Amino acid sequence: MLATVDALLPLSLLEAVRDVDTPEGLLDAEFVDELRNKRFGLSDTVYTQIQRYTEAVRRNHRTGQDETIALARLIGRRPDAEAVLRAAGRFLAREAYMTVSPVTRGVLKVMPSMISRPLAFRKTRRIAQRYLNGTVRRVGQFVLLEVPRSVTLGVAPGSTGCAFYESSLREVLRLLVGVTGAVEHTRCEGRQEGSCEWRADWRGADRSHAG
Repeated sequence: MLATVDALLPLSLLEAVRDVDTPEGLLDAEFVDELRNKRFGLSDTVYTQIQRYTEAVRRNHRTGQDETIALARLIGRRPDAEAVLRAAGRFLAREAYMTVSPVTRGVLKVMPSMISRPLAFRKTRRIAQRYLNGTVRRVGQFVLLEVPRSVTLGVAPGSTGCAFYESSLREVLRLLVGVTGAVEHTRCEGRQEGSCEWRADWRGADRSHAG
């Protein structure tokens, strides 16, 4: 059986490309047409694919992992690949966060950490499993995200591709527990260390959210 990913993952990559390639401010129609010929993110191809993945997300469909890897490799050829991948990670995290019920989001904001943190951990684990094909576990004051098969592995020089998952984890924790602590890439499949793993320090979550 072919490996699949949630359609939100490739959608996040394309949305990030479009966002990075869109200049700030209003543009006249002639300038927009000229940019579409020069900037991949503004092309009709990207627009069409965004529409397709958006519909797949709406229907809770999944897509082929190899298709997503090919898209990540295309992004990896860009000189601004790391910025695009980080933006994609943040986009995925924000969209995934919005699938958490408004009631739960409210509880996470107002309850002390002894109540909110276990709930936030469960939501983090669910988001990682569904949208990143990863697993999350606790080790002391750290949250560990493990991804057996990264879709961004080796798509750009060095560990640039790993920025996508790092950014996703950091943003998920910021949204769920209000923490933006250090996120460290502790293991990498690209270094022959088995699956990729990220470690996030969320000790700040010990503070009450109240007030």
